[in-house]
Amino acid sequence: MILQALYDYYERKSRDGDSGLAEFGFEWKELPFIIEIDEKGEVVQIEDTREGEGRRKRARAFLVPQGIKKTSGIAANLLWDNAEYLLGVQTAKGKPERIAKQHEAFVEKIATLPESVRRDCGVQAVLTFLEKPDWKVLEQSPAWEEILLTNPVMTFRIQGDMELVCQRPAVVEWLREELARQNIDGRCLITGEPAQIERLHTSIKGVWGAQTSGANIVSFNLDAFTSYGKSQGYNAPVGRRSAFAYTTALNHLLRKGSPQRIQVGDASTVFWAQRETALETGFAEMFGEPPKDDPDRNVRAVASLYRSIEHGLLSSDEGNTRFYVLGLAPNASRIAIRFWEATTVAGLAGRIRQHFDDLAIVHSDRDPPYLPLLRLLESVAVREKADNIPPNLAGETMRSILTGLPYPQALLAAAVRRNRAERSVGYRRAALIKACLNRQARFHSSDSKEEITVSLDKDNRNPGYRLGRLFAVLEKIQEEAVNPKATIRDRYYGAASATPVSVFSTLLKLKNHHLGKLENRGRVVNFERLLGEIMDGISDFPPVLSLSDQGRFAIGYYHQRQDFFNKTTASETEGEKE
Repeated sequence: MILQALYDYYERKSRDGDSGLAEFGFEWKELPFIIEIDEKGEVVQIEDTREGEGRRKRARAFLVPQGIKKTSGIAANLLWDNAEYLLGVQTAKGKPERIAKQHEAFVEKIATLPESVRRDCGVQAVLTFLEKPDWKVLEQSPAWEEILLTNPVMTFRIQGDMELVCQRPAVVEWLREELARQNIDGRCLITGEPAQIERLHTSIKGVWGAQTSGANIVSFNLDAFTSYGKSQGYNAPVGRRSAFAYTTALNHLLRKGSPQRIQVGDASTVFWAQRETALETGFAEMFGEPPKDDPDRNVRAVASLYRSIEHGLLSSDEGNTRFYVLGLAPNASRIAIRFWEATTVAGLAGRIRQHFDDLAIVHSDRDPPYLPLLRLLESVAVREKADNIPPNLAGETMRSILTGLPYPQALLAAAVRRNRAERSVGYRRAALIKACLNRQARFHSSDSKEEITVSLDKDNRNPGYRLGRLFAVLEKIQEEAVNPKATIRDRYYGAASATPVSVFSTLLKLKNHHLGKLENRGRVVNFERLLGEIMDGISDFPPVLSLSDQGRFAIGYYHQRQDFFNKTTASETEGEKE
C-alpha cells in the first residue's frame, strides 16, 4: 500500500514538467565542482557551483545518470563521481591502493560505452583528459585544496556548452535505450506486470537520525530475513522502474526545504495526496513550526481549514481525494515505519479539526489560539527541549491525531509529571491535558457531560477539578493578603494534586490567617462565598487522586486562575471607562 501510493505520486508528479522529479534512470545530484575542459581534453578551469557563505554554502543540483548503489565494493558512476573515482587523487581519508582501483573502474566504465557514444566529442574529450590530466592547471585552482580535503562529487563540462558531458544527447539516448531493455525475471508487486526485478533499491535519504548515506525501507541482508532461497530484493519483487519511482518520490518528499515534510519528534513525516489539493502544503503549516518572520502562519492555516470545512469541504470532490501520511524513523541501517495513515482529505480534515477543538482552552490574548505540535510536545519534555521528547511519544501522538483515537496515556502522564516537577500549569500543558481527558471520556463514555469545557465550569463535580479550583482560590487569597515571593503553589502543588488529604487541612488553616489580613471586608466575603461554593461539591479530601483526576486538578486550577485574571482585566477596563 505504501509503495503503491508513492509510485502513484511519482506518476502524477512526473507528468508535471515543473515538478523537479527525475525521469527513470536519472537523478538530481548536488555537484560542488565541475571540471571544464576544451574539446582537446585540456583543463580550462574548475567551476565552483556553490552559493552562500561559510557553512551555508549549497551546491547547485544537476540531472545526472542515476548513481550506482555503493556498499563496501568498488562501483563507478557514469561520467560523474567523487574526486577519488574521477581523478584518482589521494584525498584526506582515502587509501592509495583502493583509490587506484576506483579510478580504474571509472575510466573503464566510460571506455566500455558503445562506439556510437564514445564518438561524441564530449565523451572523447573526457577520455583524452583521463589519459593525461593536466595536473599543473588543476593544482593551481583555488578549489584544489578543498577537493583533496573533502573528496566532493564532481563531473565534466565542455567549454562553451550549457549541459554537462553526462547530459549530452548521445549519452542520454543510449541510457534510455539501455533502460528500456528488460530481462524479465518476475512480476512486480506494485504494478502487477512482468518486469525485471530490482535487486538493490535506491537508498532513502533525509530521514532524521538515519545514516547520512541513506537507508532502506525494503532490505534483506541476512539469511534469517529471506525465504524460498531468494536473496535480497527478490524476496519482495519490485520492478526496476517501480523501485525507481517510489524511491525517487520519497526522496523528493524528504528533500531539504520540502513543503510536504515535517519533523515530529524522531519521526520524519511526509504527506501527499492522490491529486493536487491545498492540504498537501497546509498540513505542514498547521503542524510544523512557523518561521520566525511569520509566527502567525500556523494560525492562518488552521483558520483556513475551519473555513474550508464550513464551506463544504467534507462533501466536495476535493474532500473525497485520497490523502496519505507516512512517519519514518531510523532503525540501524533500515528505516522503520512509525505510522501510516491512508484516508480522504475530508476524513483527515475532520480529525485535524477535532484535534484543535480538543486543545481549545481559555488563554491570554498574548497566546496563539492554535498550538504547533512541536510546542505541545516540548511542554512535556525536561527543560522544554525537543531533544528530551520521549522517542515514541511524538509518533504515537501524531497517530492519534490522524486516526482520531485517544491520545497516548504516556502523554497525559508526562504532562502531569511536568506540572508537579515545575509546580505550575501553563497554557500548553493545560491544553494537552484537556485534550487527553476529553478523548478518553468520548471513547469510554457516551455522557458528554464528562468532557471538560473550554473555560471555568462551575457545575463540574469531579473531586480533582474541584480541588484544583480550591487550590487556586487559596493561592489567590495568599497573594492578595501577603504578596509573597513564593506562594503555596511552589511548596504544596505536587502533594495537593496527588495526595490531597495530606495538605489541604493545613492549607485551609493558613487561609483563615490570610483572610484576617485582608483590609477589604467585601473581598473577604466574596472569597468565603467562593470557597463555600467549591467546598459544597467536596464531601471529603481523597487520600490519592488517579492520573486522570490529577489532570483534572490541573485543569481546575488553570481554569480558576484564568477566571481571576479575566475578572481583574474586566475590572481594570471598567475603571478606565469611568
